[in-house]
Amino acid sequence: MFALGPRIARSATGRYINETTVIGLISNNDESAYRDEVQSLEGGRGTHAPLHINGSEVERVTNFKFLGVHISENLSWSLNTTALIKKAHQRLFFLRRLKKAQLSPQILVNFYRSTIESILTNCVTVWYGNCSTSDRKALQRVVKITQRITGFPTPLHRGCPEEAVPA
Repeated sequence: MFALGPRIARSATGRYINETTVIGLISNNDESAYRDEVQSLEGGRGTHAPLHINGSEVERVTNFKFLGVHISENLSWSLNTTALIKKAHQRLFFLRRLKKAQLSPQILVNFYRSTIESILTNCVTVWYGNCSTSDRKALQRVVKITQRITGFPTPLHRGCPEEAVPA
């Protein structure tokens, strides 16, 4: 008799791992069936049969962009965060130009909200919860740069804890 089932354990890094537990009833000191089952489970790790839709094999990719969000196969959001920060830095150039043109702080904040904050908060409920600390700090740096340029606390920065960017 064998029992197969998922077991979820917490690793030293704090992430969850899905392991398979094999419990076997070994009778008459015959472990062969038990060992065969364990070997069949170990052999299939990391390899999946190709997925076919309407007879065509679906290509496996390491990441893709869906509705403006970069999704990687391991659900790490570093690629997405890097892309957002790059896009926000491109917009900061224009914010600096508006500051040099001596526009009012209200116009600068409005520009920030419409062009930079909208980028940083795009689908934030999907990716922000699983961002790494370094990604969160990089996002916070963009907000702090904006605050320095405008001279006023930006709406996204006001009332937020140090480690959090989008509220």
